[in-house]
Amino acid sequence: MKNLLLAVDRASTWIGQAFAWMILLLTCLISWEVYSRYVLNNPHDWALDAQIMLYGTLFMMAGAYTLAKNGHVRGDVLYGFFEPRTQARIDLILYVLFFLPGIFALTWAGWGFAQDSVAIRESTFSATPLPLYPFKFIIPLAGFMLLLQGVVEIVRCIQCIRDGQWPSREQDVEEVDVDKLKQMVKAEDVNVAAPQGGAR
Repeated sequence: MKNLLLAVDRASTWIGQAFAWMILLLTCLISWEVYSRYVLNNPHDWALDAQIMLYGTLFMMAGAYTLAKNGHVRGDVLYGFFEPRTQARIDLILYVLFFLPGIFALTWAGWGFAQDSVAIRESTFSATPLPLYPFKFIIPLAGFMLLLQGVVEIVRCIQCIRDGQWPSREQDVEEVDVDKLKQMVKAEDVNVAAPQGGAR
């Protein structure tokens, strides 16, 4: 089971990192368009549409990666001080009540949007239209990856409730180390409680 969970983590990580290269492409496109518009006086009507589609794709495909790294926003100030079993119970309830229905609806509706877009060969509304239908398939793809990663997180919650500690996950960059934060708070409490030597 552990190998299966980590395999899904690795897939989410690989896909997220692959699509992260769109940041470079997006930066180059914006820089080139600014130069073209203000230096060469030659703006392109399709550039903004391309930027929006690239950013949307990057944003959507980062969801499963962020979930795999436990990086989505939550009230860490309180949540981080709960026992692992309490954390897991809270997460499990929220996954079942909100995450699963929402992401399932996103994936189901996104597939319909993508099929309709292909049927009409949907394009952007500009003088130089860009094909929009390939990017509509990002919606169900991102939804499916989020759904798959969400199932993995639900299994982790169940294991944590059973074992009392969180199962391992693929390691990557972490924004906040809650354990170090706890140690810092305890160390400060000890320093405050200790009598000040040499006071007159």
